[in-house]
Amino acid sequence: MTTTSNTQERFIPALSYHVLTPLYDPITQTLLREETWKLRLIAEATLQKGEQVLDLGCGTGTLTLMLKQQHPETTVVGLDADPEVLARAHKKLARAHLEVTLTQGRATDLPYLNTSFDCVVSSLLFHHLNEGQTRRTAREVIRVLRPGGRLLVADWGKADTFLMRLAFFPIQLLDGFATTQKNVEGALPSLFLDAGFEEVETIEVFHTLFGTLSLYQARKKS
Repeated sequence: MTTTSNTQERFIPALSYHVLTPLYDPITQTLLREETWKLRLIAEATLQKGEQVLDLGCGTGTLTLMLKQQHPETTVVGLDADPEVLARAHKKLARAHLEVTLTQGRATDLPYLNTSFDCVVSSLLFHHLNEGQTRRTAREVIRVLRPGGRLLVADWGKADTFLMRLAFFPIQLLDGFATTQKNVEGALPSLFLDAGFEEVETIEVFHTLFGTLSLYQARKKS
């Protein structure tokens, strides 16, 4: 497991406040059906032997760990702007004796060469980005993906019932309306299309105690 660094601007940490970071894993594990939708995300990624995959906004490394455990013959790289959650990811991966590169950096300015990855996955990152940052991030993902490369995203999606809309309100209070409103309006697919992705679709929707969580997939043009 190795780490590189990248200078970054201010970012919104997991649960918005560093003091709440220790609660992130317990909350996502027990209240958000984390294992269910992350396993589905990995299955939809259809990773093949020898492929390069980026976990964008890897946080504490849960998805990164699962990716490497299920696909040991792929190269897995994790990126996050928050050094505190990356430190937790380091410990988690070290305990599992897994070789993964973790990078501190911004999603809007990825520190990777063009066409570096076959697949990019992301979980619960985009609701921390405003619309402009989402567009820049999507363009950066296209840049680092190889032709025909896949993007798989799990994040808060359009509230399909009044109850789900009500459940999501505390998340908006915590993480901010400026970054979460596009999610609850279901705008992520159109933003991915605008950035140049094709075959953009919603794979599945999960109802959680905090609102509707959607899985999206998209593909870079071949």
